[in-house]
Amino acid sequence: MTRSGLNVLGGDLMPCSYDPLTGFFRDGCCSASDEDAGSHVVCAKLTQEFLDFSRARGNDLVTPRPAQRFAGLKAGDRWCLCAMRWLEAFQAGVAPQVVLESTHKKALQLVTLAQLREFAWAPH
Repeated sequence: MTRSGLNVLGGDLMPCSYDPLTGFFRDGCCSASDEDAGSHVVCAKLTQEFLDFSRARGNDLVTPRPAQRFAGLKAGDRWCLCAMRWLEAFQAGVAPQVVLESTHKKALQLVTLAQLREFAWAPH
């Protein structure tokens, strides 16, 4: 299933993850939307180093929050990250790998394709 939109390579945007279910719309895709002020458009394969970095920046992605139907994330999970947070992690040397086919082209407003390619991960 693809969601409308293009990825950073110019092809159809492919799903990032259904387990855990990710995306601003919780549909598995890192779609771009004017409703999404955080621009959750980078599909990343999370590392513990990144999760620790994110928590230190005030965004705890590890702790479960059942009231929001959020089980918490762990290293190895794929998740739609805010493009700005990925860029911050990149600048700090702790950027997680990205799935280019599942990263929305809107990410290119903040990061370059070369930066993303440097951290490309192929799920196959």
